[in-house]
Amino acid sequence: MSAEGQQSQLRVSLGSDHAGFPLKNIVKEHLEKKGYQVLDFGTFSDESTDYPLYCAPAAQAVVDGSSDLGIVFGGSGQGEQIVANKVKGVRAALCFNELSARLARQHNNANVLALGARLLGVELALSIVDAFLGASFEGGRHQRRLDQISELEQGNTLTPPTR
Repeated sequence: MSAEGQQSQLRVSLGSDHAGFPLKNIVKEHLEKKGYQVLDFGTFSDESTDYPLYCAPAAQAVVDGSSDLGIVFGGSGQGEQIVANKVKGVRAALCFNELSARLARQHNNANVLALGARLLGVELALSIVDAFLGASFEGGRHQRRLDQISELEQGNTLTPPTR
């Protein structure tokens, strides 16, 4: 399947607060032009609102399978990343450049990208989105680390090896 065909099959959920709303709309248009299927959980205006109301459902869509990957937007992206990571099974990464976005997918199998709309220009934000969506998990030694994270999610304690 071509890269374009893979994009048209990929479903991306979006969620934002009021500060992230303008960038969310730009990214949404960018993704739709590239053939991605977009699920927009809002917000739908720049009127002040609370990011958990929109970012948690966007993250939950990834876990429940209605979306393949998610992107959450806010002023700094920090709160949005935190709320996304409260959804069991989400690995949200706050990224500020293409390399961090690519590595978040390749090494950490991040499934939600968080972006700070007040901290990024539009061109950089779109490049970060493309890098994130274009990368794949490498597995290998990275899978062992994800398994350890899963242990923590299940309430287990991790103990480092003794010397």
